[in-house]
Amino acid sequence: MSLTYTAGSLVAARGREWVVLPESATDMLVLRPLGGSEDDIAAVFPSFEEVRPAEFAAPSPDDLGDQRAAGLLRTALRIGFRSGAGPFRSLASIAVEPRAYQLVPLLMALRQRTVRLLISDDVGIGKTVEAGLIAKELLAQGEATRLAVLCSPALAEQWQGELREKFGIDAELVLASTVSRLERNLELGQSLFDRHPFTIISTDFIKSTRHREDFVKHCPDLVIVDEAHTCVAADDPAQGGASSATNQLRYELLRKVSADADRHLLLLTATPHSGKESAFRNLLGLVRPELATLDLENPAGRAKLAEHFVARKRADVRDYLTKEDGLTDDSLAERTAFPSDRWTKDEPYKLTPAYRALLDDAIAYAADRVHAAGEQGKREARIAWWSVIALLRSMVSSPAAAAQTLKTRSESATARTAHEADVLGAPVAADSAENDRHEGMDVAPGAAESEDAGARLLELAGRAEELMGPAGDAKLKALTKHLKDLIAEGYNPIVFCRYIPTADYLAAQLDGKLGKKTRIAAVTGTLSPQQRLERIEQLAAEEGGDPSVRRVLIATDCLSEGVNLQHHFDAVVHYDLAWNPTRHDQREGRVDRYGQKRDQVRVITMYGEDNGIDGKVLEVLFKKHRQIKKDLGISVSVPDETASGVTDAVVEWLLLHGRQGSQESLFEMDGHQESFDRIEREWTSAAEREKTSRSKYAQRAIHPEEVAREVAAVRAALGGAEEVSEFTLEALRDLDALVRDPRDGSGDFTAQVGGTPAGLRDALAATLGNRLVEEDREIPFRTTPAIGRGEAALVRTDPAIGAVASYVLDSALDAKALGPRPARRCGVVTTDAVSVRTTLLLVRYRFHLTLPSRSGERQVVAEDARLLSYEGLPQRARWLDDDAAAALLGARATANTHELAARKSISRALEGLPGLSDHLTEYGTRLAAELDASHRRVRKANEEIVRGLKVIPQEPADVLGVYVYVPPAAPAASTVSGAEA
Repeated sequence: MSLTYTAGSLVAARGREWVVLPESATDMLVLRPLGGSEDDIAAVFPSFEEVRPAEFAAPSPDDLGDQRAAGLLRTALRIGFRSGAGPFRSLASIAVEPRAYQLVPLLMALRQRTVRLLISDDVGIGKTVEAGLIAKELLAQGEATRLAVLCSPALAEQWQGELREKFGIDAELVLASTVSRLERNLELGQSLFDRHPFTIISTDFIKSTRHREDFVKHCPDLVIVDEAHTCVAADDPAQGGASSATNQLRYELLRKVSADADRHLLLLTATPHSGKESAFRNLLGLVRPELATLDLENPAGRAKLAEHFVARKRADVRDYLTKEDGLTDDSLAERTAFPSDRWTKDEPYKLTPAYRALLDDAIAYAADRVHAAGEQGKREARIAWWSVIALLRSMVSSPAAAAQTLKTRSESATARTAHEADVLGAPVAADSAENDRHEGMDVAPGAAESEDAGARLLELAGRAEELMGPAGDAKLKALTKHLKDLIAEGYNPIVFCRYIPTADYLAAQLDGKLGKKTRIAAVTGTLSPQQRLERIEQLAAEEGGDPSVRRVLIATDCLSEGVNLQHHFDAVVHYDLAWNPTRHDQREGRVDRYGQKRDQVRVITMYGEDNGIDGKVLEVLFKKHRQIKKDLGISVSVPDETASGVTDAVVEWLLLHGRQGSQESLFEMDGHQESFDRIEREWTSAAEREKTSRSKYAQRAIHPEEVAREVAAVRAALGGAEEVSEFTLEALRDLDALVRDPRDGSGDFTAQVGGTPAGLRDALAATLGNRLVEEDREIPFRTTPAIGRGEAALVRTDPAIGAVASYVLDSALDAKALGPRPARRCGVVTTDAVSVRTTLLLVRYRFHLTLPSRSGERQVVAEDARLLSYEGLPQRARWLDDDAAAALLGARATANTHELAARKSISRALEGLPGLSDHLTEYGTRLAAELDASHRRVRKANEEIVRGLKVIPQEPADVLGVYVYVPPAAPAASTVSGAEA
């Protein structure tokens, strides 16, 4: 006859101890190893395998540790928790330690029955982590069962990596390149969105009619939309006319997705407003229809919006949970390591005489072509216009791009109407701030208007090819100097170009010119998104552990959005001046973001002093953009119509007056003054609206005091960064690693683990790489989560830290383990930190949680570790508060303890454990009540979820460690007598 086991009880099977999970049935037990993770869950059939009740064995008096044993065991235990009992079910099981400010969207989400949020934090603050936290929490609680992320195809692999590596969510890519393979494995009538519960989907792919309807029909209950501003557009005439066809298709898709009132929806964008009121309203309408018509001038309207909208700048979160946020002290203050400043400089260059002559001839040709086309008709005029734009932009980019453009047919030449010519020509020639289609945008455009380039264009192309190299190309020569200066100062720069031929040309020309220890690579649109990331990782790996090796990445704008490059690069060179400053912000945002190790990011903007174009674009667009950012403290996207209005005027003037005539101020151009005045007014107005909206809609739904309370609770249950750092340092030393601690105030140190036990080496090799461990190289352990390849972050969720903690815990629980054992389950310490005999208990509690959700109740078994302490003998224990118990971990031995006295003292404490069971049970009941209150507090606005919540302690609690502290005034036996008195 088989026994019936309740959820949370301990059983012994397969040579180890397990916790019974709620999913168990009479004939099948679902078990998790004691202290193990969700990945270790197994099913056991009692009819076929031996399963017996188990009790956690008491510590042995023969296995005494030193003064640090209790602290090391406690931290090792807490680091190993993957199923915490607090209201945040996921924090114990993710591989990233979120910043306190990143918990704000999570708190907002947990107060909603159906989560609808617009997360609009500034570039680099961590919107992906914030969305991942919410997704993981909803999945862990059973509030969501399936997930879809909609993003551009260029960012799909990055999203996949972030979800898998940081949150343990293994999502399938649904792209144009993968859908055929995925559909081949489907059963008859099955949708791939049903087959794969977690997907990352290209917005461009899914917006087509066939796939859109299938997705809407089988849409998951949780959807995340990245770069959500590209899915709506201004649709009122005063703000730019009707939405583009692409944005309209995406908008229609999201309207259908959001129409299901029970679907969770997270919209992510750093630019929700940008002065375009109708686009902003459309975005709000996707969150909730009623938000689109709210009176946002009214405090009540703004309060309603604040429940669903969070938008913060770096300055808002750089220093968080301080007295300035309304807290009583700075004990929980958190400083986030954003770069404090961007060092920016505009660097001019002058064309060589031969290049000037080539450009003058190209301008003359362009002027002739536009004039002739204007007499032929509107279609021909627009084709000629875009061909000329392409020619001039390529000319000032590089001789390689110029030669390619001169020999290639213009895309707009195939147009049948003037409007079609604009549709085909504008994306290739312009730098739209709102166009997220970077794929194919770095191809060198064509200037020829027929299949065979005319003799005049071919002659210009030949001259361009002859100018390749530093002798004929002064821009290349200037870049070489700038890169050498950056490299000499220890920087690893990215050079951004407009066109693929320019990037390839630079990579070839710079090879071998920047020093023997400089590695160079080019990433362009010729590579797939996955190949781009692989190329970057290969470049980073080429340093081979040599810190003096420098990296230079040559890239087109296929890397200007979404891809995170802050771990490998810390400077940006704009080799080609974009025709919209927003594109420069996007480029710089790849390295100037959270996780960047440099306090100052370098930015160099190169421009042609005498090419007739760059100087004017810099004067009007960039200087105005920088002034607005300086005055208002925010970066405001430049409307496309504003940027194109300026660049069109520059090109028109250049064609009329030539390169020399263009040297006068753009604002002095006849016929353009009124236009520029209007552009400046509109831009300034948009900036003021953006600043007003940032202030008006600032995050006020969650007060910092609420965040501080939850952060304190999380740290109490799981441990903070300082505890983890001290644990890792001490444990590695005790495990015979060669540790080098520079004590420079950074908290960083290095360790060689070749001398540690084999079990630990194997575990570290699995997380850090076999080569690093086998060759006994130095492994950097850093206090910042921003780490590179082969490094470990001193946070509890880092896999390397988990490996150390797991080894320390396992060796402590196994008294027969060979080799060094840093933590022990017993200890006796003679110390002046106590005046009477004091005993410290390390107790593990298990709780049976009933968590109601929209899909029904979910039964969960969770763990928590607590320190309890008492003075005197067990039978007359005087219990101390939690703070006093925790303080004992810092007690240091002030005298030696005689071995016999220590054994007698610890034996008495162990014999008295049964008499403490009532207090341990009472403490567990009180802890359960506190956890219940914490769950209800976090979900206070969600009465339906709170109503069925239950937290029940599982008895008995496990006593993992017993540590006795005696005062040095008398031998241990006398001390005990004194304590009794």
